[in-house]
Amino acid sequence: RYTSTRAFLATLNEMNDYAGQHEVISENMTSLITGELTRYVQELKQERKSHFHDGRKAQQHIETCWKQLEASKRRFERDCKEADRAQQYFEKMDADINVTKADVEKARQQAQLRHQMAEDSKAEYSSTLQKFNSEQHDHYYTHIPNIFQKIQEMEERRIVRIGESMKTFAEVDRQVIPIIGKCLDEITKAAESIDHKNDSQLVIEAFKSGFEPPGDIDFEDFTQPMKRTVSESSLSNSRGDGKSEPKFGSKSKGKLWPFIKKNKLMSLLTSPHQPPPPPPASASPSAVPNGPQSPKQQKEPLSHRFNEFMTSKPKIHCFRSLKRGGAGPEDFSNLPPEQRRKKLQQKVDELNKDIQKEMDQRDALTKMKDVYIKNPQMGDAASVDHRLAELGQNIEKLRLEVQKFEGWLAEVEGRLPTRSEQARRQSGLYEAQNTPAVNSCAQDRESPDGSYTEEQSQETEMKVPATDFDDEFDDEEPLPTIGTCKALYTFEGQNEGTISVAEGEMLYVIEEDKGDGWTRIRRNEDEEGYVPTSYVEVYLDKNAKGA
Repeated sequence: RYTSTRAFLATLNEMNDYAGQHEVISENMTSLITGELTRYVQELKQERKSHFHDGRKAQQHIETCWKQLEASKRRFERDCKEADRAQQYFEKMDADINVTKADVEKARQQAQLRHQMAEDSKAEYSSTLQKFNSEQHDHYYTHIPNIFQKIQEMEERRIVRIGESMKTFAEVDRQVIPIIGKCLDEITKAAESIDHKNDSQLVIEAFKSGFEPPGDIDFEDFTQPMKRTVSESSLSNSRGDGKSEPKFGSKSKGKLWPFIKKNKLMSLLTSPHQPPPPPPASASPSAVPNGPQSPKQQKEPLSHRFNEFMTSKPKIHCFRSLKRGGAGPEDFSNLPPEQRRKKLQQKVDELNKDIQKEMDQRDALTKMKDVYIKNPQMGDAASVDHRLAELGQNIEKLRLEVQKFEGWLAEVEGRLPTRSEQARRQSGLYEAQNTPAVNSCAQDRESPDGSYTEEQSQETEMKVPATDFDDEFDDEEPLPTIGTCKALYTFEGQNEGTISVAEGEMLYVIEEDKGDGWTRIRRNEDEEGYVPTSYVEVYLDKNAKGA
């Protein structure tokens, strides 16, 4: 219902579409960029491996040529040295007169042979050197540059492909930008649609109580010796039959409950205004360890009514009690008038919907029965009579329920003030218009300070979400326990602010008797109240704060 909630929901929906566009980007990048680049990288690896293999082959070839050149050179050098030695040996032999002519001829032939071998080695070395120079030129000016050129071209293609992938990514992203922009525009539109005034008004309409502000309190003239006459809204109004009536003078205080810390005033606001009852007659004085019963105090009418105005423990302390849930009364009498009217109207609408469903089923079964009667072979008409009877009974029960809730709704709508009545209604007139039956009903649901309450054994059926507003004002803390007590007798707490105890029951003490004959105790977190001091045996904890 609230514009802020609808705007948040719309934002979540747009964020879903926004995330969907990112998924589209991811899918396109996977198929168009990541997959293609993976295949291309594998191709580049194979090509790079091939180029490196060609380079290694060229290097091995030039090294082989170099080794051949070195071998030819060493052979040429060796043959030249041997030719020189053979020549020197021949000259030596030729100069020696003691050597025979045959030895000289042999030396000469050996020298010629070595010279011939040197010439052959020289020719071979020259040929090998020319061949090596040619291979070396081709290696450094043809083969190796070609290999490096191919590697360079491969690297340039890789760089170009990276640029193309980046461009593809930009194109993929650009395709979804209009949709993302539309999502952002919708989010902005949703944010601008929030109407704080409307939301506040919805909260007011949902939780307004329907209580009427109290009228003016009449002036009481205490200078007159005669018995003074007071208005029904006065604080000194007599108790009548002993039952407290709703007082508008205290309703304004009740409306301040969520905004004050109540523990500071709880001792004044919750103490019973009646003197405690005496213990059972069968009890001996020795069985009452707390001393004699507090005497009944006589009070003047004004102070008596003022004490009544300030007492009686409220049962709804804050907004948190509205969110507990649980089984409340069927007529929602624990709720304020406006909330009760809404709940009753909702219940009537639900019952009418249930009646319509039952009637639709009955009409369908009636048509089926007519078909069975006309065509017995399709089914037994008597088989649906039992179900029709059940539906008739259900419809009758639902109609009775509707009448009951409509009666309560009419009662509430008759009691709710209209705008024209608010201007002219005064406190005395409003009190006079309430019938005794209405007052007795309201007493059960209103605390003496005007706020609707709920019974301690039941919870309201309203489910109000926990909010910061609730936590901000619900900052009171429960009173600490100062000891324990044991119930000596059974006490039926029938007045406001009291609590029922059973004989022998152990409870916690949270406030001592302050001279009025009442002790405040606690059973559990939700149940506390006053019992007569003479009905319990108190064991105070000396270390407890406030004991």
